[in-house]
Amino acid sequence: MSGIENVKELQRRVEIALAGGSDKAKEKHKAQGKMLVRERLERIFDKGEYLEDGLLVGASRGMPGDAVVTAIGKIDGREVAVIANDMTVKAGTWGYHTFRKIVRMQEIAVASKMPIIYLVDSAGARIDSQFDCYLGRIAWGNIFYTQVQISGVVPQICVLFGPSPAGSAYVPALCDLIIMVDKQATAYLGSPRLAEMAIGEKVTEEQMGGARMHCAVSGLGDYLAQTEEEGLQAAVDYLRFFPSHNSDMPPLREARSPASTRKLSEIVPPDQNRPFDVKELVESLVDADSLFEVKALFAKEMFTGLAYLGGRPVGIVANNSKNKGGVLFNDSADKATRFIWACNAFNVPLLFLQDISGYMIGSAVEKAGIIRHGAKLLHAVCEAKVPRISVMIRKGYGGGYLAMSGGPTQPDAQLALPGAMPALMGPEAAINAIHFNEIQAMEPEARERFISEKRQEYAKDINAFDPADQFSFEAVVDPDALRDDLIRRFNIYSRRAIPRIDRRNGIYPV
Repeated sequence: MSGIENVKELQRRVEIALAGGSDKAKEKHKAQGKMLVRERLERIFDKGEYLEDGLLVGASRGMPGDAVVTAIGKIDGREVAVIANDMTVKAGTWGYHTFRKIVRMQEIAVASKMPIIYLVDSAGARIDSQFDCYLGRIAWGNIFYTQVQISGVVPQICVLFGPSPAGSAYVPALCDLIIMVDKQATAYLGSPRLAEMAIGEKVTEEQMGGARMHCAVSGLGDYLAQTEEEGLQAAVDYLRFFPSHNSDMPPLREARSPASTRKLSEIVPPDQNRPFDVKELVESLVDADSLFEVKALFAKEMFTGLAYLGGRPVGIVANNSKNKGGVLFNDSADKATRFIWACNAFNVPLLFLQDISGYMIGSAVEKAGIIRHGAKLLHAVCEAKVPRISVMIRKGYGGGYLAMSGGPTQPDAQLALPGAMPALMGPEAAINAIHFNEIQAMEPEARERFISEKRQEYAKDINAFDPADQFSFEAVVDPDALRDDLIRRFNIYSRRAIPRIDRRNGIYPV
């Protein structure tokens, strides 16, 4: 071929590659309300511009890109790697060249200190390629292996637009954040058809592994998007809180006043047993329009979210008394644990808002492993080395107080509001524990009067000022001055070096 002919051949092959799957496949894809893979890329990258690797792979075999697009472009002005399945080619399935392209882009991203966004829409591995791709050291499993090696080194975000079945479900599961598009995204190890064949269970795809189920029940999903556009924007918004690499610090921005005009003293009820929505408290503290809640539909008794505080990114962990009294359960402990790990990995400071009576009790939660799950949260808190501030808003009882970054876990500061109640246990439980035999011997009328009197006596001794007198609190803060106090403290604590623990890994409770 002459030089001109070579260029024309290149142009022909590029045109075939960029076209993606067949017209029929693209029509079917669009009929489901989905964007084509390159439309997603144009939407997420600044100006829709990106550099692509492996464009010509598979084109001569009728499989453009081998069903995956791997690209690098700028998002919010910084380089990000994107790995995107093309559902119009072989249903987005993985073949030999698919996983090689994916792993190569993972390697480039970590070497170049770039975050990775996975745009997942795939029917999984190709069964007819299993003998080339399943066994041995060069195989599909390399994707997961690499994800684990770079976990906590560069941010990894998944936006799940469609299916991710069987083994491929571990791509989203191994990411830092999983965004799922409602009524489109599904993830399961065994399909409904397989479940019916194997165990006789009849269930729909949505029931088995739908986006809403995973965001509200299983906890796999972190953010439920209503549209693909919202899902892509959520990935961009989340990434703004994090550095590109764990050796860097999170990006700062110009501070903004809170959107909420209500004073914190008006939001928090003085009655310890009266529930309130802690999200409103958070919004009164953080910069306007900066809050990004993580796992909003899952384990609602625990609030986890990212926000800017005086222009600085912080991760917020808070008990939400509006749901189940804010008591810690297995799921809420797991929810907080994973969030703490993500913030600690990427140098994001942590703010704990304590309003906790403790862990849930009873035989059901004990059988479900509440001690194991609670230990996991305590492990994450004690291991976190980023700047960490805890504020006792109201209750701070027992083991729940410790799990919420209490003083003995060595936060940079343990603060309290004037109405805080720190104690080993609350008045109700304490009086029953101390005076059980005496109470049991009383007549009902006398019993109620005795319990009421003793509770009042016990409650008088639970206050924020006596511990402050013993330096158990760094400060008792006026509620309406808390935001400014936190901003000043995070500015100070963020100057210190973040130490590393010299070990391969802790033995994590499971």
